[in-house]
Amino acid sequence: MAPPDPRTVRSREAILAAARHLLLHQGPAAVTHQRVAEQAGIGRATVYRHWARAELLLIDVMAGADMPFFRDPVAPVRPWLRHQLRLLAADLAQPEVRAVALTLLQGALWDPHIARQRDHFVATVDNRLAAALELAVRTGEATGRPDPGEAAALLAGSVLYRTAMQDGTVSDEFITRLVDSLATWR
Repeated sequence: MAPPDPRTVRSREAILAAARHLLLHQGPAAVTHQRVAEQAGIGRATVYRHWARAELLLIDVMAGADMPFFRDPVAPVRPWLRHQLRLLAADLAQPEVRAVALTLLQGALWDPHIARQRDHFVATVDNRLAAALELAVRTGEATGRPDPGEAAALLAGSVLYRTAMQDGTVSDEFITRLVDSLATWR
């Protein structure tokens, strides 16, 4: 198999960098073929050649982003978990981050490629929460261990609902109630 053409690699990297810049500074609506081509300094046809639909480009940009939430749990788990939820709520309070999350959810309904990306994010959160809950049980902080998927739905789902659906803020008291409802804490 021949190595990829360096020009193709450079154009893809330039497109992804331009799309990432637009996403971070102007939100997902700015990630269009025309705007990305202008930002990257290349022709629009080149963007279309790599990504026929703008939402696929958006998903690839998001796939390259780090998912920092619920990584590397520490004991005691409850304060760590409250802090992680505070970080998630702060990110989702930003309109562009909220828009990307909702774009991912909406796109997953119709596109298998986007659904796979959503499933990857879900599995990552579930696995990280499983590790946190296991640590809480191992250290004697909790006696019960809920299903990681249910824990993610309760915790992250509630924060997403509050920020995206209700367009509201997430108080520290709200986060504490979520964490306290999760397991049988000692």
